[in-house]
Amino acid sequence: MSAILEAKNLSKSFKNFKVVDSLSFAIGKGEVYGFLGQNGAGKSTTMRMLLGLMFPDSGSIYIDGTEFNNSRRHLLKNIGAIIERPDMYGYLTGWENLRMFAALSGKKVLPAELHEVLEIVGLKGREKDKVRAYSQGMKQRLGIAIAMIHEPGLLILDEPTNGLDPQGITDIRNLIRSLSRDHGKTILVSSHLLYEVEQVATSIIIIHKGKKIAEGTVSELLHPDDTLIEITIEQGGALQAQISNSAWGKFAVQSDARILTFKMNPALIPELNKWLVEKNVAVYGINTRHSFESYFLNLTNETTAADRTV
Repeated sequence: MSAILEAKNLSKSFKNFKVVDSLSFAIGKGEVYGFLGQNGAGKSTTMRMLLGLMFPDSGSIYIDGTEFNNSRRHLLKNIGAIIERPDMYGYLTGWENLRMFAALSGKKVLPAELHEVLEIVGLKGREKDKVRAYSQGMKQRLGIAIAMIHEPGLLILDEPTNGLDPQGITDIRNLIRSLSRDHGKTILVSSHLLYEVEQVATSIIIIHKGKKIAEGTVSELLHPDDTLIEITIEQGGALQAQISNSAWGKFAVQSDARILTFKMNPALIPELNKWLVEKNVAVYGINTRHSFESYFLNLTNETTAADRTV
């Protein structure tokens, strides 16, 4: 897979504080690339450098194989971005905002194309409403429409679900999936909502204090032994004590009257299920999921602890 964006050894300091430290990564065409890190890790600074809003102290950025600084104006035509919350004019309608930003892009955009973009982001039927009447989720979707209006191949979205309610978060998640799957966009997305990134990203990078500490797909990053196994049963009752006193006690994480949760390798599921059946426990369902949040917190905390010992 060819890289649409590549960062090589990016570094950036403010006074004596290094915010980004020799950071390198590459994003393949068509990927949804999750960019994760705790607050202050250097995510927004990196994104600003990728957009030419800030210059690195050292390192290089390549877009479609061409060095960014050598052809900055031309290469930016293939990038759309939202950094923090999008700025729009509340007294104008969604349509008027989109038309104005389309004109500013320098690309001739037909009314039919404006309608198409509004439909893609789920604002068809609301384009004549003033933006000040939009919910935060609608404003975020209009911001993505503005970022897309000049038809870029790469979208850079910094915290696109920040401040949204659960429905707004779901809408943005589904939109990101659709933009990648149905419209061939490559998307770099940062978020502090780990579950949301896990749901949409094909690859993930985790940075801590400006340095890359992990990169890969979710399945590559997580060890099978860290899989959470959720088993739906009848009322548990005395079963909890039996689990604690058995070989399965060391895998038990939490449980309630109907759901038992274990952290273990999925290969052990048949043996656990057999044990439950022998205990005359009716099993109604078994679900597996990774604890990506635990992985992220353990990784960043371990890195912080290691830094303290240096």
